[in-house]
Amino acid sequence: MSDKVFVGNIVLPDRVIEAGYVLVADGIVQHVGEGDAPAGEVHGDKDTLVLPGAIDPQVHSRSQADQEDFIWSTKSAAAGGVTTIVDMPYDDGDLICTAERFNLKKEEAGAQARVDYALYATIAPEDGTRHIDDLVAAGASAFKFSTFGTHPKRFPRIPPHLMHACFQAIAPHGLMAGVHNEDDEMIRATLAAVRETGDTSYVAHGLSRPPITEALATAQVYEIGAATGCPAHIVHCSIGRGYELAAAYRAQGHEATIEACIHYLILDEEEDVKRLRGRAKVNPPIRTRAEREALWRHLAAGNVTVVSTDHVSWSLDRKDDPDMLANASGLPGLEVLLPLLVKGLVERDLPLTHAARLLAQNPAKLFRLGATKGALEVGRDADVVLMHKSPYRYDPAAAGANVVEWSPYEGMELPYRVDAAYLRGEAIAVGGQVLAQPGNGRFLRPQAAG
Repeated sequence: MSDKVFVGNIVLPDRVIEAGYVLVADGIVQHVGEGDAPAGEVHGDKDTLVLPGAIDPQVHSRSQADQEDFIWSTKSAAAGGVTTIVDMPYDDGDLICTAERFNLKKEEAGAQARVDYALYATIAPEDGTRHIDDLVAAGASAFKFSTFGTHPKRFPRIPPHLMHACFQAIAPHGLMAGVHNEDDEMIRATLAAVRETGDTSYVAHGLSRPPITEALATAQVYEIGAATGCPAHIVHCSIGRGYELAAAYRAQGHEATIEACIHYLILDEEEDVKRLRGRAKVNPPIRTRAEREALWRHLAAGNVTVVSTDHVSWSLDRKDDPDMLANASGLPGLEVLLPLLVKGLVERDLPLTHAARLLAQNPAKLFRLGATKGALEVGRDADVVLMHKSPYRYDPAAAGANVVEWSPYEGMELPYRVDAAYLRGEAIAVGGQVLAQPGNGRFLRPQAAG
């Protein structure tokens, strides 16, 4: 097998190498340089953006039974240049809270996944911390909890005293604890108040979960992290105040990280939620345009740790109820995560280096995958994405890469198109067509701390 040489503008976390190249052999990056490229099978040209394969740190492949699964989520990922996904533990009918369930999911995903994958684990409230050590041994990359009780069995609330105990149990392993950050008691009060008014319009969801519900939960999570020494991560933040809190805790010496979902960076309540209604419903809600722009300012300032999709492909009967509050929460987005972030960066004249950090370097570090993933760097897996400036309007049904044919981003003009994606040096998607077959992806176990 001949060496591959990826040529173009090489997007690194700290700079862009114009007229550069990435030399790949045996699926591993061998050299990154500029000027005349070495011999090998050439991919790209002088106008190509060469980026590291994206890592989506928040995917829900199994939120709806008999709907998406890894067979489809990883197909969407491959089409969009996402070469690794981290899947959440809230599967429909199967909370991933024991080593037995974790290992079964790992095995089943391995037979289906077209890209590499890591897995979150969680706990059942009645079990307390008893399974945490076994889940770590099974290969959990992180643990997920929620301050809000979406469902007592599938997505339970973990109260503060139990979350504190879980953080204490996780801390010695050096893994991160990620938390869904909405205050349960306050949301139940605000939701009841909105329902009492009879408002079922597009604004009802945002009114039922105001920004203060998110800020209160975020502060609680970081305080528990500070008290236990466990790395504390907010898995989605829709308000500028959350990023201020994260920055403040980091300044105090704590491991406090925070995630911006792509929908909070791209969509707003005034235009998009009004237009899309239930198809834009997500928890926490999509906020105002002013709040969206505040998130971009935090991204530019370095206060955003990672960007994700929180991807879930609900069938439309779960998203098109006229009553805004009756719809399921969550949006698909894997196929356009990278193009959407690039769009936002270009429109705001921000450097593309943010994409290499927020979608590759930082998530690899967050989940302790950095020895092999997350960078166009010698010795790392050759996970590579090629993009060209080629404006197009997104059609989620066009490539056949998604289990659903709807998207909140449908019709949006994207300035850069994913031409090809490579996993460990092998093409997994070219020209919008997914080449990777089920079983191509590998399970990623976090590297040992230290």
